[in-house]
Amino acid sequence: MSVRRWGRRAVLSSVGAVGALALGVSAASAHHCYIPMYSLDGPTSSNWLVFSAEAGAADFGIFTAQCDAQVDAGYAALRAEGLPVGIKIFEKMTIGNPKGDETGGSSNPNGANGKGLEYFGAGSTLADEMLMTWVQAASSTSCD
Repeated sequence: MSVRRWGRRAVLSSVGAVGALALGVSAASAHHCYIPMYSLDGPTSSNWLVFSAEAGAADFGIFTAQCDAQVDAGYAALRAEGLPVGIKIFEKMTIGNPKGDETGGSSNPNGANGKGLEYFGAGSTLADEMLMTWVQAASSTSCD
């Protein structure tokens, strides 16, 4: 692997980790759970804060796509890996607690399994994986 490519991967990994952490920490400061979205075409509501992979990467300064080809490559990579294309956070209140948390835990059978509620800081890396997969695919795609 060339030094240039290795350096780019190291920087991308570092920036991506910080950005993914920022997404988790900022959202988790008031709400510690989110729902993975496997389509961005769903219904919208003012009660939900939605982060697409593209918007999350740009909002947190990880990577901003320069062309449609990069955006498309990022989402194609997410779909190929079976990862969500975005997450949504209920803004009105916290809608679930991870098991073992001081408030008693959730009885949701789909908690922290990629199908229902996911928890920031409680072992779920789904949001981080979504961002990093999108960024890696988008940033390695040329806009020529």
